[in-house]
Amino acid sequence: MITIFCAFFTLLTCVSGVTVLTQSPLITVNKGQTAKLDCNLGTVTNDAARWYKQIPGGVPQYVLMFGHGSSSVSYGSGFSAPKFTTTHSSKSDYSLIISNVDVDDSAVYYCKTWDTEYVSQ
Repeated sequence: MITIFCAFFTLLTCVSGVTVLTQSPLITVNKGQTAKLDCNLGTVTNDAARWYKQIPGGVPQYVLMFGHGSSSVSYGSGFSAPKFTTTHSSKSDYSLIISNVDVDDSAVYYCKTWDTEYVSQ
């Protein structure tokens, strides 16, 4: 069994107050299966979902970025389709899909975005 953790970022903004992203909790899949991690961007609907992978003790690695209005996925170094793909069901609901899961995929995956309606200080 391979364990994949999901985490979430809580982002503070100056105009909108607090934006909370929620993600699916801990999931466990068998080697070779497909893992689907869900993320809800809350009130942020005009920005893309960015996914990061972090192995305990390591730094976060950029996996991919995908926006609701985009037709293409931007991948980080070392990450590509068909292993890592993404979908969305609304302007705020996104999923990261990891195919053919292996031991190396066991990590904490973060969903991130930011509210573009902010006031600089």
